[in-house]
Amino acid sequence: MNELEKKIYEDLGYEFRDKELLKNALTHSSYAHEQGLSYSRNNERLEFLGDAVLELSSSKYMFENFPELPEGDLTKLRAALVCEVSLADVARKLHFGDFILLSKGEKQSGGEKRDSILSDAVEALIGALYIDGGFETADRFVKKHILVDIEHKQMIFESKSRLQEMVQDKYHANTMIEYVIIDETGPAHAKQFKTACYVQGEKISEGTGPTKKKAESAAAYEAIKVLTSK
Repeated sequence: MNELEKKIYEDLGYEFRDKELLKNALTHSSYAHEQGLSYSRNNERLEFLGDAVLELSSSKYMFENFPELPEGDLTKLRAALVCEVSLADVARKLHFGDFILLSKGEKQSGGEKRDSILSDAVEALIGALYIDGGFETADRFVKKHILVDIEHKQMIFESKSRLQEMVQDKYHANTMIEYVIIDETGPAHAKQFKTACYVQGEKISEGTGPTKKKAESAAAYEAIKVLTSK
């Protein structure tokens, strides 16, 4: 049993019957191509299936736990919970980067840290759990790792639009919100951006993230907390 299998077993009390399924879920297309493996050996088909299972699992959970929310709000909430950033965060907590099989080129460019690769691997794992252990097994994983900290994830996902609404209510005019990059650190494949949020020319907050967009969202989230406390 490898380290990721142990994590899943400790986490869910579940052991894969088909060990190749787990390996398949962690095989990026670049590695499969480099090794001359067939297309079915990379994780893209499992990702496709896992995406559908994740949508059903998250939709079912929200339908049962948020009876007061209309369809449009349920759709927005689901988008916040299962977006690429949220899934990549799950992958990092489970140290997926240590297990994903990548080509030499992808490794050199820091592919194991890239949100798109990490989030795809999480969806592929969900697909593998579904095939190997059925919907209940995949559903347990989704509930334990993805459908958590819901209010915080929703706030981050919608932080820029929520901040816009908040400052318009507060200042009533066409309030200008500006995001300015104030620092960049790290190598090209693993950059960290620090962004300042200005409202009406006044610096309100700062936020950091692996992309400019995520740094802006983090700064907006911090600005909401500042303005709420005033």
